[in-house]
Amino acid sequence: LERGGDVDTRCKAVDEFRRNGVLDTECNIQFGEGGAGTFSDGKLNTGIKDYRIGWIFERLVEFGAPDEILYMAKPHIGTDMLRETVKNLREKVIKLGGEVHFNAKFTGYTTENGEISQVEYTDSDGVHTINTHNVILATGHSARDVFEMLKDKNVSLSQKNFAVGVRVEHHRKDIDRAMYGDFAGHPSLKAADYKLAVHLPNGRTLYTFCMCPGGEVVAASSEKGRLAVNGMSCFARNAENSNSALLVNVNTDDFGSDDVLAGMYFQREIEEKAFISGGGDYSAPVTTVGAMLKGEKAESFGKVKPSYIPNTRFADISEYLPDFICESIKLGIVEMGKKIKGFDSPDAVITGTESRSSSPVRINRGEELQSLTVKGLYPCGEGAGYAGGIVSAAADGMKCAEKVIERLGGVL
Repeated sequence: LERGGDVDTRCKAVDEFRRNGVLDTECNIQFGEGGAGTFSDGKLNTGIKDYRIGWIFERLVEFGAPDEILYMAKPHIGTDMLRETVKNLREKVIKLGGEVHFNAKFTGYTTENGEISQVEYTDSDGVHTINTHNVILATGHSARDVFEMLKDKNVSLSQKNFAVGVRVEHHRKDIDRAMYGDFAGHPSLKAADYKLAVHLPNGRTLYTFCMCPGGEVVAASSEKGRLAVNGMSCFARNAENSNSALLVNVNTDDFGSDDVLAGMYFQREIEEKAFISGGGDYSAPVTTVGAMLKGEKAESFGKVKPSYIPNTRFADISEYLPDFICESIKLGIVEMGKKIKGFDSPDAVITGTESRSSSPVRINRGEELQSLTVKGLYPCGEGAGYAGGIVSAAADGMKCAEKVIERLGGVL
């Protein structure tokens, strides 16, 4: 059951939002075929160690990813190739006898004796049910209504740490020069990437995340009146700017509440303020590093122009981010400038807000990977709090599938 549309329909919905500010809350950068990863840099590097990873990479190549991901140290697919890859994966699933229902929103389930017995979904034809005792729940980290539904049904959930911040943009060629030196521009070198982390006097950490060489900052909202951004690159990574998230660690103590969904409400409040700060029409609030460090409101751009569309509006980050995050970004970007020349350039552009780096909640599960509350329900992947990217989510999906097969008496 896929909440959003197929990848072609989804691309049209995303383009309509980016061009005209018309948001489809059911089909967007977060929801639809391939999930949030379809509109990303398509990074495949991961911090996990799992024997399943090689198999995952081989399947990705089989369905359209470039061969180089099998041997590159930092493999990526790019949003353009990912779109074709997920389409080919879907066609294979159908060929093998599977069914894929698009625009089918998971809205509920029923249980018998503590075991799941039926799921409910809605589409344009109304409400439908499927009888089943095994459900893999892989919602992604932005299906907030699902989190609320699970809470209402007393499913075991818990708060978790995550991170919030902004996107920073530099000229791609400036990053190339800073990273490659005299070799910058050599035809054998691809757009340079980086990964930075600095520990700050205030006890926080500022780090880069989902760095997109030669990419763009994209509108990643999924709820009306709330603004979020993300980064995206095509396989060639040849756009004018390079961008990265600048994230500050947020702990459960920062939520100010014991509610299991307090982290989600924390995200929502920031996104609502960013929406207002941007002018209330999904224009993104932006500033320059120079103005931000001076505590001033930017009035013009330097040599770096924001890539976000449909529009931007000058605003101070303090308008939408908590003080501890603002302080950490300002302290940390100066330290990062000591590691990469020009990283804290006054002309670099800051775009808010990056609030969807990971799930704000964990759907608790046991050793058999089933929900602690509902037998036969398998919380899976990034949305459930058990993965942090394309590869780790894929591996977690395989683990859940293996447990379902075992439960059905199959042999792996």
